[in-house]
Amino acid sequence: MRKIVIASNNPGKLREFATLLAPFFFEAIPQAALGISEADEPFATFIENALAKARHASRAAQLPALADDSGICVPALGGAPGVWSARYASHGAGEPKSDARNNEKLIRDLADKEDRRAFYYCSLVLVRHADDPHPLIADGECWGEILDTPRGQGGFGYDPHFFLSQFGKTAAELTDEEKNRVSHRGLAMQELSAKLKAQRAFPD
Repeated sequence: MRKIVIASNNPGKLREFATLLAPFFFEAIPQAALGISEADEPFATFIENALAKARHASRAAQLPALADDSGICVPALGGAPGVWSARYASHGAGEPKSDARNNEKLIRDLADKEDRRAFYYCSLVLVRHADDPHPLIADGECWGEILDTPRGQGGFGYDPHFFLSQFGKTAAELTDEEKNRVSHRGLAMQELSAKLKAQRAFPD
């Protein structure tokens, strides 16, 4: 089984990646297990941040690395929270991230908005080594709308407020199987897996 380091310390993402990578026979190793710190995410786009995280983890681990940068984008808020989704309610770099505060701020910012549409977006990057000149890049997006009242105990982030009409549920009410089938990260993984097969990125 081929080892790959996951450039994230987010427990929710790590669970999702472990499930999504299992069929492809990758042993997913969280970067924290190798003593690798989180990379800086100074960029304004998801893809630039994902690439920076993947190269950072690969260089430190001397292994292939998989990274994503993802978040929720709300058209009525000009695309916010966007790349700042995990820190939307934070007032400084040293302040801990908080899903509860982020959700409270999102609902507060949408209080006078009629348009409640939103989409989760994921940029996914796999590098074979830190200086890989041709990283595999995939993306996915999942549309829904924001509910004022949270529903469900699953998922993480903004999931309790993110309603998917095709299920009649929030993302926090979906089973893992349902979520992985339609989520931004699940769709990006489907695209990435197709590229892995087509390009024989890791020949035997």
